[in-house]
Amino acid sequence: MNETKPAQLAKSAEQLAKREPKPAGQLAERAAKPARKLAKSAAAAALLTAVLSGCSGSGSSAGDTVTITHYTIDSPDRTFVEKLIPDFEAKHPGIKIKVTKAPYEQFDSKLQSAIAAKNSPDVTSQWGYGGFMEYYNKGMLMDLSPYLGDFKASDYNIPDNVMKIYEVGGKTYGIPLNSYVSVLLYNKDMFDKAGLSYPPTDYEDKSWTFDKMVEDAKAMTVDSKNLAEAQYGLDFGFGERDQRPQYFGANVYSDDTWTNGGKPSQVNLDKPEVIDAYKKIYGLIWDQHVSPSPAFSKSVAGQFGDPFLSGKIGMSVVGSWSLAASSDFNFKVGVAAVPQGPNPKVRSVLYIDPLFVLKDSKHPKEALEWIKYLVSTEVQKKSIDLSGGNPPVNQEAAETYYAHFDGIDAAQIKQVYEGAYKYGFESYNHLIDNYSQINELFINELASVENGDKKPEEVLPGLQQKLQKLLGRVNK
Repeated sequence: MNETKPAQLAKSAEQLAKREPKPAGQLAERAAKPARKLAKSAAAAALLTAVLSGCSGSGSSAGDTVTITHYTIDSPDRTFVEKLIPDFEAKHPGIKIKVTKAPYEQFDSKLQSAIAAKNSPDVTSQWGYGGFMEYYNKGMLMDLSPYLGDFKASDYNIPDNVMKIYEVGGKTYGIPLNSYVSVLLYNKDMFDKAGLSYPPTDYEDKSWTFDKMVEDAKAMTVDSKNLAEAQYGLDFGFGERDQRPQYFGANVYSDDTWTNGGKPSQVNLDKPEVIDAYKKIYGLIWDQHVSPSPAFSKSVAGQFGDPFLSGKIGMSVVGSWSLAASSDFNFKVGVAAVPQGPNPKVRSVLYIDPLFVLKDSKHPKEALEWIKYLVSTEVQKKSIDLSGGNPPVNQEAAETYYAHFDGIDAAQIKQVYEGAYKYGFESYNHLIDNYSQINELFINELASVENGDKKPEEVLPGLQQKLQKLLGRVNK
């Protein structure tokens, strides 16, 4: 998941602000019911009832109940699962579900503390700064392969290529739950006022290029020191700071990163193509003046934390979680394809959120029953409304998701999603080891470039050295 996702979910922001932080998850102890001497007839009746009601194989003996702890972010788009628990428990009388929560900023630290204290939750996801490969390399994840049985991704309408993201050496370590992608949201009112045609949703439309996007952005930009007058044509939030060069055909990390457990053997921040990519990215702000500065974005973002909602941004390349705020916009909004850039293979970032069973779980079979319930077609459809618009990985349920947003044509959202899958690359924070530390380094070192105090070519050599030193330390 990317660092700004919770902040950009405008429908949830006000509720988030009112919530008090909750302590991190605690592994519920297995509850043993007091022994009772049951008559043979009563035992037989209970067994027959369980069979007829379709109880899942929870793996617990008759009369036992196990508790599965589900650890998540304390925000409405995640804690909605609490509303699903009664239905699940009615269908699985041998399993209880307990939800524990933490604020986004504390998600990883509280999870690590719980694991260190031998108080690990059973089920969670990469909802903090770190991601799959970091969790995997720390030995936090359970290999689910022995417990999958007859589980098939196709039975849950999960695309094979998405399922394979969470496989290592033929073993499965996660089941995909939600599938966010990069989208281009645009302000139809600003396009209409500038007399511009709306951008296409078809990724195969070769007329929709990065240069055309910048051209349209210039037509909508009013670069003024007067906040009331200022507006900008483009906010290019493609991926994390170290992933953005990928769009321009440059790679910050060596290719072996993706086959070496998320551990790059080489860093390329001193390569001309990477430097040029960063010059293009930050040149949108300080050279071409079509993108807002961080100071401007902060001043207009308001309580929702997304400057696009201000109505002063013409286009925003962002994760599809921002679609959940579409009903809060005070202008007409459209969705389009991310334009063709210098890299013909990568135009979108995929943010696939899986569910993991942590290695210390004492009840992996029961935990997997909960996960299978959450990715089932019926529950994935139900979760769209309950969550405020989380995109299901289940492709049958996705049809309901595409039609969820008032004022935006479902066929357009579907076409954008299909193109994003075709030209997408999984978010770096999910695939690179020790990403939380890497991300913090990029944020700190690039701040002077983002604020216009320094040029990329002045900062990148120092960042190169610091990143190599960091990787040399954490990847030993």
